[in-house]
Amino acid sequence: MKQRFRVGGMSCAACSAHVEKSVSAVPGVSEVQVNLLAGSMAVQYDETVCDAQKIIHAVESGGYTAAADDGKQQAAPVQDPKANDELREMKTRIVVSAVFLIILMVFSMGPMLGLPLPAFVSGTENAFALALVQFLLTLPIVFINRKYYINGFKTLLHRAPTMDALIAVGSGAALVYGVYALFQIGYACAAGDMHTVHTYAHDLYFESAGMILTLVTLGKFFEVRAKRKTGEAIAALMDLRPQTANVLRGGQEVSVPIEEVCVGDLVVVRGGQSVPVDGEITEGNAFLDESAITGESMPVEKHTGDAVIGATVSKSGYFVMKAARVGDDTTLSQIIRLVEEAGASKAPIAKLADKVAGVFVPVVMGIALLTAIVWLMYGETPSFALTRAIAVLVISCPCALGLATPVAIMVGTGVGAKNGVLFQSAEALENLHNVNSVILDKTGTVTQGRPVVTDVKSFGVEPDDLLSLALSIEAKSDHPLADAVVRYARERRVRERTATDFEMVEGQGVRARIDGVPCMAGNRRMLLANGLALSRSAQQMGEALAAAGKTPLYFAANRQVVGIFAVADVLKPTSRAAVEALQRLNIEVTLLTGDNQATARSIAGELGVRDVVAEVLPQDKERVVREKQEQGRKVAMIGDGINDAPALARADVGIAIGAGTDVAISSADVVLMKSDLMDAVDAIRLSRRTMRNIRQNLFWAFFYNCIGIPIAAGVLWLPLHIGLSPMIGAAAMSLSSVCVVSNALRLKFFQSTPKPAVEPDQYFVLPKEEAKMKKVIKIEGMMCEHCVAHVKKALEVFPGVAVEVDLKSGTATLQGDVIPDEAKLTEAVEQAGYKVVGFA
Repeated sequence: MKQRFRVGGMSCAACSAHVEKSVSAVPGVSEVQVNLLAGSMAVQYDETVCDAQKIIHAVESGGYTAAADDGKQQAAPVQDPKANDELREMKTRIVVSAVFLIILMVFSMGPMLGLPLPAFVSGTENAFALALVQFLLTLPIVFINRKYYINGFKTLLHRAPTMDALIAVGSGAALVYGVYALFQIGYACAAGDMHTVHTYAHDLYFESAGMILTLVTLGKFFEVRAKRKTGEAIAALMDLRPQTANVLRGGQEVSVPIEEVCVGDLVVVRGGQSVPVDGEITEGNAFLDESAITGESMPVEKHTGDAVIGATVSKSGYFVMKAARVGDDTTLSQIIRLVEEAGASKAPIAKLADKVAGVFVPVVMGIALLTAIVWLMYGETPSFALTRAIAVLVISCPCALGLATPVAIMVGTGVGAKNGVLFQSAEALENLHNVNSVILDKTGTVTQGRPVVTDVKSFGVEPDDLLSLALSIEAKSDHPLADAVVRYARERRVRERTATDFEMVEGQGVRARIDGVPCMAGNRRMLLANGLALSRSAQQMGEALAAAGKTPLYFAANRQVVGIFAVADVLKPTSRAAVEALQRLNIEVTLLTGDNQATARSIAGELGVRDVVAEVLPQDKERVVREKQEQGRKVAMIGDGINDAPALARADVGIAIGAGTDVAISSADVVLMKSDLMDAVDAIRLSRRTMRNIRQNLFWAFFYNCIGIPIAAGVLWLPLHIGLSPMIGAAAMSLSSVCVVSNALRLKFFQSTPKPAVEPDQYFVLPKEEAKMKKVIKIEGMMCEHCVAHVKKALEVFPGVAVEVDLKSGTATLQGDVIPDEAKLTEAVEQAGYKVVGFA
């Protein structure tokens, strides 16, 4: 069983590492993922061995709070009301701390800056009064920031020190030493030992304790504000959820909370309203804005029987839908869960940082203790040694180290979701940046996945007449190629005529009578079976279309070929640009398809892909991926998430194009919600940008500690007399965390790859082709339609010639590339029993 928990009290990577370690030790727990930023934890455990209460107890025994997530608590910090309360409380602490700190600094450092002090605290004789005033001004700062002491010492007692422990020990040591100095001043004043009074009056460190607490709180305030922005992608998705739905119950339309919608309910959606859940339209139609889910900018027309997705918006229209998926099962909920889980999961590089952060705090405390001992052994005063030790403790807080990776990952996955790219895990986000070979499935990935009309050629008829004929005869067919022709013709709003005597001929095509005229549509076998001849140009065109990987469909009316339609599964508008962009990223691109070599080579030529693997079965695609990996390549497989599942699983990174379908989400590491190959380019670019950002964060976090700790310990004191006061250390520590978070937030400025402009209609109709030669024969003796048939049959013996015989005018019209000479035509007509009286 997998369950989510809310965890309170975590403030740094050491906290999350300790929680993870504590829960992992519980019998029955197999996997733990702690999200420091969201204050959440996902636990996979065996219900027969463990339960939620044992997990909560393990967290609480570590010094933190925990509660089972009921699913209603939103995970993003930006959405958590408690987080807002915490932010307001931090503002109050900062204001109070700053006010008392400013007054404290006036009393402690005013004389150095030439500021006059009240008479009752001026001079060595009043040093005790001055020290007491500083102590009293420090107490409100300590009291209002007492949570550092409570949390810090609690983690020390549990032998799992955190960042709060460093702050508590550092500022507490300064405070305790100040109190010690206060008593020494009192004793010295009573004894008249003004030298001792003067010495301790300059070593109070009350201002250091106040400054540490104030600056750390200020730094954490900016840090929390910055981290809140990392949840904006999830928050924006959550805002899409409508709060109510209009449901038909008992014949009445009632408004109910979205949580009460059940599978099978009939839901009413009007123009301007959001679709509350996933389902299918049972009545009506509308234009839906699906940009929030698929990224499609144009509204999509939906009719009865079409699926609709929750959180899309009806721009116009009215429809009734049947709820199919509600609550956590909706597409939007799955997307939110994916983004959250990706942010909570750990990439390999993050696990390294966590291990370092987990042991960092006790190591630093050991360094601080060693620093004090070494300086005391060297002969320095206890005050000097304590100052160095406190500086080491304060400057070494592992906040920057702990935030370096999770903040960047959360921002990266959030930016990806905003751009329609869903990363299933942080590991997928990291692995993608190493990819140097991409294998593309053809159908549905680089192509549209359905046949469309690409070319139309008419012979001797107007294009609109040809389209009308094609629509009328193919509208009764259920063949996918017929669907392409019908869809194409209807887009051009041509007239559909009456079709009778419709008949499908297996393996050839269809035939029917259109307004009483015998017509047919099909492949070349159908023409040959019915004794119809193709002109030389029509034959050449059909061969050229077939060679280009297209399927030619021939249309005939009254035994004359009147046009050719070319149908193919064409490239998506952005596929070629995406391949070029991948190649610019130095990624090898391979086209993988089950189609024949000719079609595969044709598509590859259009894409600009050299490496083509054709005629493979779905189960063989996994083998191709494995062969690439054996060559030392890091492979990303891009497919539709269904028949490519084995290859997606085998690849280093599986990328599914599936517009958020269940199969796509479950079978791949990355899901492209817009079904656009260009988004795969953005996924790789975003992965590389995120990993570069993480490396920058880790470098500066490690660099900061490697430089700061030795300086704080005093390595520059002997040669250069350069030291680092605890106040400066506190400021530097806070600044480092803010810098790391701010650097990660730069990922929010990631720009997707510009997509090529697409013409509204990328297909075309060629004008009708007039015959190269035409001849009209004037004939006497034709008395009826039988005579017409005899004359036509006599003239159709000549190949490549189209014949039309008109009884009323007594003429026969011949069209073709080559027309026989008049003597042969006359001989043919006269042998049929009629007389030729002239030619035109």
